[in-house]
Amino acid sequence: MTPPVRVLVVDDSALMRKLIPQILATDSSIQVVGTAMDGNFGLKKIEDLKPQVVTLDLDMPGMGGLEMLKEIMRRHRIPVIVVSSHSTEGASVTLQALSMGAFDFVAKPNDVSARMPQIAQELITKIKAAAQSRGVKMRPVPETLTRAQKVLPDASKLVSRVVAIGVSTGGPHALQYVLSQLPGDFPGSILVVQHMPEGFTEMFARRLDEICAIGIKEAQSGDRLLAGRALICPGSRHLKVKRLPLGDVAVLSDDPRVNGHRPSVDVLFRSVAEEFGSRSLAVLMTGMGDDGAQGMGEVKAAGGMTIAQSEDSCVVFGMPKAAIDRGYAVRVVGLEVLANTLQAQCTVDRKNGGISEPGTGDKAAGAGRI
Repeated sequence: MTPPVRVLVVDDSALMRKLIPQILATDSSIQVVGTAMDGNFGLKKIEDLKPQVVTLDLDMPGMGGLEMLKEIMRRHRIPVIVVSSHSTEGASVTLQALSMGAFDFVAKPNDVSARMPQIAQELITKIKAAAQSRGVKMRPVPETLTRAQKVLPDASKLVSRVVAIGVSTGGPHALQYVLSQLPGDFPGSILVVQHMPEGFTEMFARRLDEICAIGIKEAQSGDRLLAGRALICPGSRHLKVKRLPLGDVAVLSDDPRVNGHRPSVDVLFRSVAEEFGSRSLAVLMTGMGDDGAQGMGEVKAAGGMTIAQSEDSCVVFGMPKAAIDRGYAVRVVGLEVLANTLQAQCTVDRKNGGISEPGTGDKAAGAGRI
């Protein structure tokens, strides 16, 4: 019998130090080996108790969560799941923690005592995934770019391909790495579904825009699909695309969850396949579950290119593996070469003429120009 996953709970709130162990006790494959009220106590208990996973509050007196996380990454390299406030300030600090190597996060409900059980399954699932993961491998990303280093998206440029990216656990750091390697004149238009709650995606998009040469923003309905720009799907919305006489646009919807997710990668991939056929490019990156696998199959069936991130470069291999196992991934590439692969795919297509104006081709069949 497999021994239970050993978890240390670090939180300055006595209520949370009581509630989290109660939640985790409902799953016999998890054992809370201890709790700590701040970073100093937490680091000592890591030495003494040898946990496999740490749940970490970021807002603590004394040694705070970010300082403790830095020490864990330096000294222990064990996965950390942030238990985050849903506030704007909480979102900002959480994204900073993810960029420092935190495995993932769970957002606390506003009414903690009454609604904490609602996130029980999410926390349990992420702890199990963290225990089995490779951990977050830190890769260099640029500092904030100056205005002169940015290339503003140009609506007059032809879009060579519509690149749809689906990503979940481990995604924030992986996306930072890949998107920051793309040149400002990248000829494709990028759409991203990152599994992340409402309130976090806008700040995430803003942070990406600061360090990337391409333009990046949180998507709004009616946003044009432009070469050299990435649109990040807002939390709690679905992202689709639509071809219109005046230009191709993003469309947000509040349709029901798909695969347990909103946003769902499958929703985006299916829409891109339907609207752009052979000019669509679907990418599945690190993440739990199988969201996006079926949609990737539809992109492939429509004649589009499909790429899955390699197992050795994923924090969690679930989403790419699901697509690979079903035969839907045409190529499997490491994170280190993913940006160059996207650049090569989109540059080749640009030389072939890009995407035509709406109505000039057979988008369903994906033949020739769409």
